[in-house]
Amino acid sequence: MKRVLSGIQPSGQLTIGNYIGAMQNFVKLQHEHQCFFMVVDLHAITVPQDPAALREQSESVAALYIAAGIDPNKAAIFLQSHVPQHAELGWLLTTLTYMGELERMTQFKDKSEGKDSVGAGLFVYPSLMAADILLYNADLVPVGDDQKQHLELTRDLAGRFNSRYGNYFTVPQPFIPEVGARIMSLDDASKKMSKSNANAGSNIFLLDDPAVIRKKISRAKTDSEAIVKYDPIHKPEISNLMSIYSHTANVSIADIEAKYEGQMYGPFKKDLAEQVAAFIEPLQTRYHEVRRSGEVYDVLQKGAQQAQEVAELTLNEVKRHMGFVLPRR
Repeated sequence: MKRVLSGIQPSGQLTIGNYIGAMQNFVKLQHEHQCFFMVVDLHAITVPQDPAALREQSESVAALYIAAGIDPNKAAIFLQSHVPQHAELGWLLTTLTYMGELERMTQFKDKSEGKDSVGAGLFVYPSLMAADILLYNADLVPVGDDQKQHLELTRDLAGRFNSRYGNYFTVPQPFIPEVGARIMSLDDASKKMSKSNANAGSNIFLLDDPAVIRKKISRAKTDSEAIVKYDPIHKPEISNLMSIYSHTANVSIADIEAKYEGQMYGPFKKDLAEQVAAFIEPLQTRYHEVRRSGEVYDVLQKGAQQAQEVAELTLNEVKRHMGFVLPRR
């Protein structure tokens, strides 16, 4: 089977965008591929994190993986920091990465803009991301549009290593689903729904209460035309809400337009809020079961062991190709 590698940062609560755009695809991929799904806690510390919050969110993301339907018997679920080979290969690949490549990274520019000082980790973390992928010689990497640049760097580094040290790394391919890959912010449909957005009203978090969901959707930005019509260019906000409705209710955009023809935005928003709440209710129920039972710790331990078996073999081969003296067993 082909290998799949992906991860989500524990730097904030996960949103319905994370679920529709990433986690639902993880669940589908596990049935036909060998999958490794990480909580990328080493990436999270490229910007300052509160230790207690980082610990809680790391456990929360792992539990949401399970609650979303990722089966620990079919896919490895683990914390990035539990597999030390990630950090070591990250350093080795940093030595192959050019300054100019890192300076061109859009996410670095965005996250460093306006800052008085920026940590070196934020600058070099694309090399660590490349290590995450190449450590498992992943064939497919589920990524959003905002991560395509990092995957291109990974492909370049794989090719550079193979050219310099001998053919070893698989050059990974992106997996970008045609639908559901990009859910936009409730307050600005030009921006992706992001758990790092300081305005909590811009997101629908997976663990939001139904009352909170209703309030957020009722306040979601629309337009003055008050016609439920899908037009991402001229009506981006209502089109985004219709996209959320389509994915959570599993109905077509055309059916939504027909259902609300001649109606104002009020009835549509009210129905959308109830649909979203019903959509994530089973996930929330399973999530709380996982957290209460403590099973997440066993899953993480098992996943880290599975990941380390592959990671150690890869790292040793990389070091051998590069000329390092390996310890005798």
